[in-house]
Amino acid sequence: MNANQSSTLILLQETCIDASGSLVVYAPVDILAMHVVMNGGDSGYVAILPSEFAIVPDGQGSHGSSPHDSNGGRNVSGSLVSGSLLTVVFQILVNNLPMAKLTVESAETVNNLISCTVQKIKAALRCES
Repeated sequence: MNANQSSTLILLQETCIDASGSLVVYAPVDILAMHVVMNGGDSGYVAILPSEFAIVPDGQGSHGSSPHDSNGGRNVSGSLVSGSLLTVVFQILVNNLPMAKLTVESAETVNNLISCTVQKIKAALRCES
């Protein structure tokens, strides 16, 4: 590997897309740990912590307006407005010591991970805001 390559693989565990929404479940796994397992090593030492994101329609555009919406669920041009609810779930092993306290650096890392993930999902879906 060179310095420009990631040291993490993404294992896609589940995907589902239907009228009720979309779900993607995945787990980041260290490449070196995966090579050890693929060469007969003990898989018990590989942390596989599933994460996910789900996108479900908010139902505002197709099922009437929100009680807080003075435009009857329509935008300025009169078109029905609909949106989605994005739920992002991460399982992250920050420290394997049971009594360890969360550090400011760990909290900033998690915050950056969430922000970056949401921005990438929005970009992939070509969302405006």
